[in-house]
Amino acid sequence: MKNSDILKLVRPNIMRMEPYSCARSEFKGEARIFLDANENPYGTYNRYPDPLQVAIKDKIAKIKGVRPGQIMLGNGSDEPIDLIYRIFCRPGVDNVVAIEPSYGMYRVAAETNDVEYRVAMLDADFNFDADAMLAEVDANTKVAWLCSPNNPTGNALPEDQIRKILDSFGGIVVIDEAYIDFASRPGWLRELDRHPRLIVLQTFSKAWGLAGVRCGMAFASEEIIDIFNKVKYPYNVNTLTQEAVSRALDEAEATATRVRGILDERERVVRQLGSLPLIRRIYPTDANFILVKVDDANAVYSALLNSGIVTRNRNKVSLCAGCIRVTIGTPAENDALIAKLKTL
Repeated sequence: MKNSDILKLVRPNIMRMEPYSCARSEFKGEARIFLDANENPYGTYNRYPDPLQVAIKDKIAKIKGVRPGQIMLGNGSDEPIDLIYRIFCRPGVDNVVAIEPSYGMYRVAAETNDVEYRVAMLDADFNFDADAMLAEVDANTKVAWLCSPNNPTGNALPEDQIRKILDSFGGIVVIDEAYIDFASRPGWLRELDRHPRLIVLQTFSKAWGLAGVRCGMAFASEEIIDIFNKVKYPYNVNTLTQEAVSRALDEAEATATRVRGILDERERVVRQLGSLPLIRRIYPTDANFILVKVDDANAVYSALLNSGIVTRNRNKVSLCAGCIRVTIGTPAENDALIAKLKTL
């Protein structure tokens, strides 16, 4: 696909708009005196942050094997999710398609932006069929949402089915890889240059242990990232967040070590849960959580909550009746969970 073809997917009003321009993004190099942004000249955090987070993107590019120009940083992954609707979908006209069940913010953002949200149901084992998704596509379908590993099911979607969507669907394909660091197979960043309509989402909230600083990553072609930067708020990632992310990137090996520890705990918790009579099924997982089926999800959830243990009751989610989603915690936290479940 040519660059001009990608830009045809963008809403015409977005293509026509003039972005807000701040002085910090208009010059290159080092500056000594800042008299451009009406800031207070005194204080520790008196200056606006780098609007394009250049230093952080350079670090991310080296770790992820992409180019800095292929990266957009947002206020969590929810910001790029919302921007995708605002950039590509005309309210009241266009639609998107997503797997079901999946991350709930895709639907919330669709409804917020007045975009029809169509679903392609997974099967009873949470397997994904590309043909079921393609059957929901029409001339006004602009975006296909794929979460892999999926939330709340935990499983990675089959590569051949994802590839079929990439090869067959003419709109934007978003693969949300929030949990990819816990998966046994590589993600899709390696395919960015081969598939210019592909957007890959990742986050610092899971493997990097920075959920509290709210920083998500969107990876795409330079053309799509340029549109993201045109539409996003100019100072969307604050200085404190940028500092925390930069420190974490400098300690990437420590993050990898913690991930290996979580994976070891995941294996142990699965074994322990498998021996409990109230557990009816443990679904395969490539994430840092486990979806389990029990006899009475509401009762189990309430009993755990009364003991001070918060899990996620997925009983009312499509295909997840009777299911509780359990995040892998510290060994002590996991032991407390298992001990309580043994009493139920």
